[in-house]
Amino acid sequence: MREIVLDTETTGLDPADGHRVLEIGAVEILHQSLTGKVFHVLINPERDVPQDAVRVHGHNFAVLKDKPVFASVVEDFLAFIGDSKLVIHNAEFDMRFVNAELARLGLAAIGMDRVVDTLALARKRHPGAPASLDALCDRYRIDRSRRVRHGALLDAEILVEVYCELTGGRQRSLVFGEGLGDAEARVVAAIPRSGPRPVRASPVERSETNAHLRYIESLGPDAIWFRYLAQPAPA
Repeated sequence: MREIVLDTETTGLDPADGHRVLEIGAVEILHQSLTGKVFHVLINPERDVPQDAVRVHGHNFAVLKDKPVFASVVEDFLAFIGDSKLVIHNAEFDMRFVNAELARLGLAAIGMDRVVDTLALARKRHPGAPASLDALCDRYRIDRSRRVRHGALLDAEILVEVYCELTGGRQRSLVFGEGLGDAEARVVAAIPRSGPRPVRASPVERSETNAHLRYIESLGPDAIWFRYLAQPAPA
């Protein structure tokens, strides 16, 4: 199952106030495993970036003014996500911004029916507990030391691990070698295989066998069992 884990950074909190997308980071996962395919772009938001937003993600307009505008990257973006499910933390926020950018260009909105919101998953699984991305990393012992500031691609990569935990965690031991790295495969191959265990009859079984043999012997040398045993083995 192909899914796209996605995050955005913006100039503010609400596209209705004229705020714009300035960064998109997305990674492809297949059966909840990274494939290595990534979409990442910094975008000229065609407006100033308030200082409050700069403190969150570190991107000011001086850095972004020479970057492509959204209209220049939208085709590549839509091609990358295709018709796959989108996995987003606090999806309502990101999707309002993405759909506002699409609407500016007269393009169709992306429906929420194809979005998995990990914030909603976290609140359902851990009611009453903190559900921010940082809090979930701490809960699941996911390394977030690189997350000094918000970054769309980094946050998407971290969200992959959070998403796997929220949906049951990766049970690599049940794959029986499929997809293992070389080192792991060598470990599996090195496990010694013991031979068949010897079968030992219990005292009761030995007693019953001896009794059966005594009974056959009592029938005399012409008993059918002795005639069969006397036949040569087939070649």
